[in-house]
Amino acid sequence: MSPLLSISGFRKKYPSGFQFNLDQLELQQGIHLIQGENGSGKSTFLKALAGIHDSEGEIAMAGISLRKDPLAYRMKIGYAEAEPVFPEFLNADDIIQVVAASKNAKKQQIEILKEKLGVGNFSSYPVGTYSSGMLKKTALLLAFLGSPSLIILDEPFTTIDVASQEILTDLILEKSKAGVSFLLTSHQSNPLDHLFFTSKLVFETGKLLCHE
Repeated sequence: MSPLLSISGFRKKYPSGFQFNLDQLELQQGIHLIQGENGSGKSTFLKALAGIHDSEGEIAMAGISLRKDPLAYRMKIGYAEAEPVFPEFLNADDIIQVVAASKNAKKQQIEILKEKLGVGNFSSYPVGTYSSGMLKKTALLLAFLGSPSLIILDEPFTTIDVASQEILTDLILEKSKAGVSFLLTSHQSNPLDHLFFTSKLVFETGKLLCHE
């Protein structure tokens, strides 16, 4: 069976001297969990997979190379960072429309996600008035737009209440049953109890320590 995500010769260096190295990794369709202490490279790795940070090596999604065909690759990826930041003069509706257009997302999908995640309650207000929970819900909605093959979620359960955590868990399970894969990190154990993980990866100081 061909892997969903294939990585080889991955290198990411920072001026500070921090370096993340991963020689080879293949992930099949499913839900995958990345664990590791702060500073182990989890967020660095996820941003590179999302095509936000440049890196050395080859990353391919269902055979589509990030380096050779970045637009087609990014159409297959949804991403929500741990601490999202948006222009304060915009509102969630503005941001959603831009991303939805780039992902060919339909209006019905947008409205369903807004209702499920509660974004419709504040989407017309300027981002500058948002709490951290509102910012996170907006970022999560954006990650699910379109028809991604893989949704990458960095600490998705932080800054949202328990009810929203349960809704997000149900949404992950719903999309997983429809064939969408997930790669996520989390320091919170309770929401994870309801998810079955295809594999777990443990990072330590810029390297993959364990993959099981």
